[in-house]
Amino acid sequence: MLRWTAFFQPGPGTRDPGPGKALRRGRSFSGPRSPVPGPVLLASLLLLTAFSAHAERIKDLAQVGGVRSNPLVGYGLVVGLDGSGDRTSQAPFTVQSLKNLLGELGVNVPPNVNPQLKNVAAVAIHADLPAFAKPGQAIDITVSSIGNSTSLRGGSLLMAPLRGADGEVYAIAQGNLVVGGFGAQGRDGSRVSVNVPSVGRIPNGAIVERAVPDAFGASDVITLNLHKGDFTTVSRMVAALEQNFGAGNAYAVDGVTVAVRAPADPGRRIMFLSQVENLELNPGSAPAKVVVNARTGTVIIGSQVTVMPAAITHGSLTVTITESANVSQPNEFSRGGQTVVTPQSSVSITEGGSHMFKFAGGTSLDEIVRAVNEVGAAPGDLIAILEALKQSGALRAELEVI
Repeated sequence: MLRWTAFFQPGPGTRDPGPGKALRRGRSFSGPRSPVPGPVLLASLLLLTAFSAHAERIKDLAQVGGVRSNPLVGYGLVVGLDGSGDRTSQAPFTVQSLKNLLGELGVNVPPNVNPQLKNVAAVAIHADLPAFAKPGQAIDITVSSIGNSTSLRGGSLLMAPLRGADGEVYAIAQGNLVVGGFGAQGRDGSRVSVNVPSVGRIPNGAIVERAVPDAFGASDVITLNLHKGDFTTVSRMVAALEQNFGAGNAYAVDGVTVAVRAPADPGRRIMFLSQVENLELNPGSAPAKVVVNARTGTVIIGSQVTVMPAAITHGSLTVTITESANVSQPNEFSRGGQTVVTPQSSVSITEGGSHMFKFAGGTSLDEIVRAVNEVGAAPGDLIAILEALKQSGALRAELEVI
């Protein structure tokens, strides 16, 4: 006996609990072991059996409209490198940036002097400014070399502003880099690197200087935007919200957005959103789709995929070509004879045994797996079978090749 865990799904004669009620999940059973697919299919076929009927939180299905992070970008200099900085002959902007920085600090560098730097690198800095971030809070930043520096290990980022899409400065970055990569180079030019030593991070490396204006409390409604649009999920979300907060307090805007009326007081609005995002509902089933990665041979079949009646045979054809050479020499008493080499080719064709299997109408995912597994189809064969089924109209699913 094998102990396993399954999700409850309503079947024939079972009453659906409804869209606003959560189904119980994680129930344990004791039962016989189900048939296990063969090793060929286990290695080449990934089964997508998600999207079964089970409850999910609104927090996992949607995000609150307007509550998002904002990207920041900046430019700066990393100093203190151990000879792995930019080569100034190929990165003149590094010298120009250093001269400008020294000039602002009161150090006058003659225009005709170009210092040969090996411990300075020009870098790009980027970060995400979280929603509701306030001045004085620290955020993580990522620093990447934009010159020909081979490694940023051991470097320190000098103070650099981080700007938003509107050109305003929202944070100031500075600190010591943490680089996970490592590189080594010999005198003959040979080089070995582990990971990427030209990129590093600085935890809490930027201080927020300006808050991003938000319209979180400007309206009497809050919008919930689904991560993936689905009319069924929107309808069930509206039903769950009305069931918990009263009829008429939520309505669907389109196939992605649900609007819900919220309290005007900021404190009560936060508590209201905490209740909303923890509500559970049964999202709509995903559309029937088969995703094929032609490069790796990975095939993902959704649980909603069915096949109409069809008979399939798929055999293997092996062509073998053998090349050999025949040498013809002249008679020992002939005059003017020459040795001639003539090629000889041998071509043989061997057709492997092909199996025919039949799909009945409305074949489910389990039956598809079992049938393909019985003939021992390789990933390339499985892709060819799926494409042929789609062209014949027997595959009731969208076939997507990536």
